[in-house]
Amino acid sequence: MSEPTRKELLERLIPVVRAAGDVIMDIYDTDFQVQGKADNSPVTVADQQAEALIVPALQALLPGVPVVAEEAVAAGDIPQVGDRFWLVDPLDGTREFINRNGEFTVNVALIESGQPVLGVVLAPALGRLYAGGQGVGAFLEDAQGRCAVACRVPPDCGLTVVASRSHGDAEALAAFLNGRKLAELRNAGSSLKLCLVAHGEADLYPRLGRTMEWDIAAGHAVLAAAGGAVNTLDGLALLYGKPGFENPHFVAVGLHDALPAGAEGRLPPSAAPGA
Repeated sequence: MSEPTRKELLERLIPVVRAAGDVIMDIYDTDFQVQGKADNSPVTVADQQAEALIVPALQALLPGVPVVAEEAVAAGDIPQVGDRFWLVDPLDGTREFINRNGEFTVNVALIESGQPVLGVVLAPALGRLYAGGQGVGAFLEDAQGRCAVACRVPPDCGLTVVASRSHGDAEALAAFLNGRKLAELRNAGSSLKLCLVAHGEADLYPRLGRTMEWDIAAGHAVLAAAGGAVNTLDGLALLYGKPGFENPHFVAVGLHDALPAGAEGRLPPSAAPGA
């Protein structure tokens, strides 16, 4: 049997992600317990049960392709990866889940040669699913159905910038934005920030703090399919499969330049790449 095309694979992936979202929502309104991981980040049974559903489904979709999943990695199960592998964050924005503000997502991405070529981001509490891939385009599914999404050209009134709701360095962000014409600064949780740029609801998402590859790969895939990009602060494309799966600081952008010359030099020491 021949391997499915990216479009076919994406359509087969969406029900898997939606099923994981159903598992999460079954737990969302219960009196769930919160535990701490070795890095002091929180984890719940929703993270664990969603991952337990997703991983075998991906192994069945593409037999032999490694699956790098956040909770498994936290438990020491770190597969060897090559040019092709899955990245899974079964519940991105666990703090948002705990706070019950709805801004959490299920993230699944396929990586090929360091690039996210396919991704699905589901915000189950908000009823929004974003998906996209190379050669497929990007789209949103919500209560109104499915519609294509694309990055926008920033309006004359200035940039709409999104920043993390639960993580962030206000001083570093202010330094990064200095000199830019700003229309609005919005806060959002999880990988929704990347999807807001993909959907043309925002123009720029600077992340001047620690992230892991599974946090952003699916949103990156959607954004790239919508015409945007994710670059390091020196303007290089952000790649995947790095040692330890940790990202440098980055900026996600729609249809405009990622970083003006000298922008990195304006950042305070706390926001220097690798700090």
